[in-house]
Amino acid sequence: MTISSEGVDPAVLRLLDANLDRAREGLRVAEDWARFGLDRRDLVEGLKDLRQQLGRCHLPRYRQARHTATDSAAGLAHPAQQQRSDATVVAANCARAQEALRVLEEFGRSCDPELARVAEHCRYRLYDLETRLLADQSRRQRLAAERLYLITSPVPQLLAVVGQALQAGVKLVQHRSKLTDDLPRYQEAVALRDLCAAHGALFIVNDRVDLALAVEADGVHLGQGDLPPAQARRLLGSDRLIGRSTHAPAQLQQAMADGCDYAGVGPLQATPTKPGREPVGLDYLRQAEQIATIPHYAIGGVDAQLLPALLEAGGPHCRVAVVRAVMEAADPAAAARQLLELLADG
Repeated sequence: MTISSEGVDPAVLRLLDANLDRAREGLRVAEDWARFGLDRRDLVEGLKDLRQQLGRCHLPRYRQARHTATDSAAGLAHPAQQQRSDATVVAANCARAQEALRVLEEFGRSCDPELARVAEHCRYRLYDLETRLLADQSRRQRLAAERLYLITSPVPQLLAVVGQALQAGVKLVQHRSKLTDDLPRYQEAVALRDLCAAHGALFIVNDRVDLALAVEADGVHLGQGDLPPAQARRLLGSDRLIGRSTHAPAQLQQAMADGCDYAGVGPLQATPTKPGREPVGLDYLRQAEQIATIPHYAIGGVDAQLLPALLEAGGPHCRVAVVRAVMEAADPAAAARQLLELLADG
């Protein structure tokens, strides 16, 4: 065995160099998918941090030991590498990085304990990030297609009203309840969830992460005073949706940084559903259109009469959330249909 001037077998130095490269390359593939494929800033930041930690451990002595010309396995590939979907590419590169990190951890213990410690930390952190990278995206894809968001209010014949809206084409419903006791609130949410499922609509629970889990909702909508999105994500998992009410650009930026899937933008006008909340007007909607990288829904007094102004301020693909315009309409189906048609024509 040949020993380097630093007392380490040159083969080990080369091995560590190769696996540092391999881990960082795999992380970069995953990071780019999070950035360009999923538009998930939270995942991008997490993966970038792992790459930076490993970069600081990639010492000159490892690079100087590199000698690709004598590597008998250089360029070795497998036919399966030519037949990969996007998800398979991401999974394969996560696995590649994890395997490389394990090698760094094992061989680094004897000659570079700090590298071994960082590799172990990165490996366990990557397990969590991989789960979120490979989460089922179907709910997010369905959300992105919906421009009308119906939020319930406590009206007589609640299920009948929501049912009419669903029959008219609404595919995104939030249960906002004023019931104080959990049992009737739960029962109402279950009935609405089943109704939405029968019409192929997404069902979101307002405020209550526990209730969203209990009724197996598609997600939860959080206000500024509710549970932080990171804690909600930990409880809900990667597949479910998290929305966030925002009232200013800074809050929208924070919602995006927190990995929220969509945001409410408003209230545009004073509304009895949010008494005491100062309306933000159309200026915030215009700003949101410029900065948002997630679906965002204008809310607060939205109805068919206001919609042309919203489409002008928020652009032709503006999304809106409504309450009274449908829930208190004489004909909920007709009201929902009119809003959908105006949005389609806008």
